[in-house]
Amino acid sequence: MEYVDGYLIAVPTANKEEYEDLARKTGAIMKKHGALSVVECWGDDIPEGKINSLHTAVLRKPDETVVFSWVVWPDRQTRDKVHKEMVREMEEVMGKDPMPFDGSRMIFGGFDVMLKV
Repeated sequence: MEYVDGYLIAVPTANKEEYEDLARKTGAIMKKHGALSVVECWGDDIPEGKINSLHTAVLRKPDETVVFSWVVWPDRQTRDKVHKEMVREMEEVMGKDPMPFDGSRMIFGGFDVMLKV
């Protein structure tokens, strides 16, 4: 069954083009290493919660936008097998340029797909 890596981050709204460029480059690397699909979503209609929300989860600042992303892999074994090399290639692509977002507030995790309709 497919395996999904999910990511939630806050990106400075002014850095949208920079982020999209980085996402295209890293997405191509993931696909090269066997990812079935890479999806990047720029927040548009995200309500504030009474107790918690996507905004508070990533400690979004007023000048930032929530980004929700996921990568679909054939299975966890494929993802785990290529992970180290894939990260090395991504670091090369990013070089010494600063990330267009604060990575310390990124939320991420791996998920077994239990239902696909």
